[in-house]
Amino acid sequence: MSAVEAELSYFDRLGGAAVVRRIVDRFYDLMETDPAYKALRDLHAPDLGPMRESLSGFLTGWLGGPRDWFEARPGTCMMSMHSGVSVDGATAAQWREAMARALADAKAEPAIADLMNGAFSRISENMRRDID
Repeated sequence: MSAVEAELSYFDRLGGAAVVRRIVDRFYDLMETDPAYKALRDLHAPDLGPMRESLSGFLTGWLGGPRDWFEARPGTCMMSMHSGVSVDGATAAQWREAMARALADAKAEPAIADLMNGAFSRISENMRRDID
């Protein structure tokens, strides 16, 4: 990695808003079309449009891009936003797999995809409600 690449945010290294949106859209498209993610899909509202917008905004800021999502929701915690969702081991695994596929399909830089998948793994396990 060059010195210039090291100074870029993950958001920029991924390719910016268009790539983040492509990842998010692929993730939700998989949920809607692949029966392997039915249990995960069933946890969501019928209209995924608002979720697509929200996840795109969240990931943009989380990856070091514009922080509009966070500024519009000061103090919002992702874990508390999902506290009422019945995430179990199976749906956590479906979420991780669909997100990993979306990253791969977007041809995300392998080092960034590995970091993101590691973070997503930890996040999904922390959202589970079937463990103490």
